[in-house]
Amino acid sequence: MDWVIFSYGLIASVLLLIMVFFIAKRRDRYDLIDVAWGLTFIAIAGATYMSQSEITLASVQTVALILVGFWGYRLSRHIYARWSVSKKEDGRYTDMRDQYANMPGGVAINMFVRVYLVQAILAVAVSSSVLVLFASAPADVSWLTLVGTVVWLIGFYFEVIGDAELKYHLANPKNKGKLMTTGLWRYTRHPNYFGEMTQWWGIFIVALSAGLSFWYISIIGPIVITILLLFISGVPLTEKRFAGRPGWDEYKRKTSKVLPLPPRL
Repeated sequence: MDWVIFSYGLIASVLLLIMVFFIAKRRDRYDLIDVAWGLTFIAIAGATYMSQSEITLASVQTVALILVGFWGYRLSRHIYARWSVSKKEDGRYTDMRDQYANMPGGVAINMFVRVYLVQAILAVAVSSSVLVLFASAPADVSWLTLVGTVVWLIGFYFEVIGDAELKYHLANPKNKGKLMTTGLWRYTRHPNYFGEMTQWWGIFIVALSAGLSFWYISIIGPIVITILLLFISGVPLTEKRFAGRPGWDEYKRKTSKVLPLPPRL
């Protein structure tokens, strides 16, 4: 396996987010990195895919590239649609500004190192399945490739439909102050996060179908994204924001946290 490909992925990730950082600084909105998150994975996958000495279109590698591309583009487009109509920076980043203002280096340096650079490295870690796959010899599509693609499609469905349901719910003035508790949100409090995790487990299975010798490195990706969403950036922050709202405790009691399950009586 060619380990140099990991350096290509890191270079692509860092260069993209350096560019995004300067645009964000110029616009005085550091939350632009949320829009760029999905595009970072496209940059990593695209750069490393093209660096392969033997590119075979009808291969497991091409399937993985397509899946990452669809996921990253849809996610960035979805977040941009929300970001572009908001004139205020996300509260998480304004809190960071306050925190970094009195630290050595100031807001800009700390924002770049602690947020942008860290996320560039995390994106490479999450992409481990793809990087190990692209560093391996081209492999033909097999039944396991199809299994991984089906798992990815299930995750894609939950993320896309969950986001769409929430968007329409919030767009209706009659729902102001009301929780989203119908559709997929009836079975899981976080269908979008469940979908995102599932897609990366699907990509891992697709990568496995190439007969990877270093599968224990490729599994780092889905594990990292699962830990991030379950315990750090996704579910905990969302649940903290909704805590105390009318109906939240009842919704929390009846509805599964992440894994889709029938509502409790």
